Amino acid sequence: MPRAEPSPIWKHEPDEHDFPAAAAYLSLLMLDDLAAVKVRMLRASPLTTRKAKDILRASGLPLLARDSPHVAADLEKIAAGERLSPCLVLRGRKGSPAVVADGYHRVCASYWTDENCDVPIVLAG
Repeated sequence: MPRAEPSPIWKHEPDEHDFPAAAAYLSLLMLDDLAAVKVRMLRASPLTTRKAKDILRASGLPLLARDSPHVAADLEKIAAGERLSPCLVLRGRKGSPAVVADGYHRVCASYWTDENCDVPIVLAG
């Protein structure tokens, strides 16, 4: 019988350092001023959940390998029962994919434990 993977345990809110990381990433996709607006929207948005597989599909991002360094580190945290920070996601609009502004590796690690697991996300439009 295959060994069951432990489920991720999540914090109740994102880590503070996730927001500057999201701003840095978003500044590659849009002007800095707009990235700052999007981060303010993320800060003001409530926590919700989505399935790991749906986040990857909506974003169009590929599933990273289990041995990708950051994914492997998050899988180790999951195995140790450490809490993960929720992910920061911008909703896709007008045919554009959703943007995982922070937490891509955590989504992938969660998927590897169970593609149907609920991932806490802050979702802003």
